[in-house]
Amino acid sequence: MAKDAKKKIVKAAGKAEGKAPGKAPAKAGLKATVKPAAKVKAKARAALPLPPEIPAVARPRKATLKAEARHLAPLDVPVSGDIAVLTRLWETVEARRLSGDPEASHSARLMARGTAKVAQKLGEEAVECVIEAIQGNHRATVLESADLLYHLIVVWVDAGIRPEEVWAELERREGISGIVEKAARPKGIVRAAETTKLP
Repeated sequence: MAKDAKKKIVKAAGKAEGKAPGKAPAKAGLKATVKPAAKVKAKARAALPLPPEIPAVARPRKATLKAEARHLAPLDVPVSGDIAVLTRLWETVEARRLSGDPEASHSARLMARGTAKVAQKLGEEAVECVIEAIQGNHRATVLESADLLYHLIVVWVDAGIRPEEVWAELERREGISGIVEKAARPKGIVRAAETTKLP
C-alpha cells in the first residue's frame, strides 16, 4: 500500500509540473523555471530598438579620381627646394611692373590698383593660409603658402624692396634670440605696436 501511495504522489507531482509521470519533481521544476526566463529574455531583446544602420560610403567615380589626380599632380613631383625660386619670382613680378600692362599681367594689374590693394591682397592670403593651417589641411596650407609668398613679393616690388635686403636681414638675425632682438628694437616701434609683451 505504501508503495502505491508513493507512486500516486510522484505521478500527481509530474502532472502538476506539466511533465510525464514518473520523473522527479525537483528536476521537472528546474526545467520549468528555466524556460520562462529564456522567453522573457527573448521578448526583452525583441523590444529593444535596433541600432541605426551605418550608411554606405559611396566611392568616388573613376573620372573624379583621375581629375583630382591630374589637378594635384604638380604637388607630388620631386622639386629641388631651391630658395632661389623666390628671387626668380621677384624678377618676374618686377618685369611685369616695368611693362605696366594690366591686360597681360595679373601682377601689373594688381600694382596698378595701388599700394593699399596690394597690401590688402597680402592680408587676405595670410588669413586664408592661417585658416587652412588651423584646420590641419596640409595640402591646402601648401597652396595658400605659395599664394602668400607670391603676394608678399608683389608687396616687395611695389615698395621697391629687393629680396637681397630681406635675406640680409634674416642673416643678421641668425643666431640671435628673438627676445633679445625684440628688446633691442627702438622704443618707437614698441609704442606703435602698443605692447611690450615678448613671445
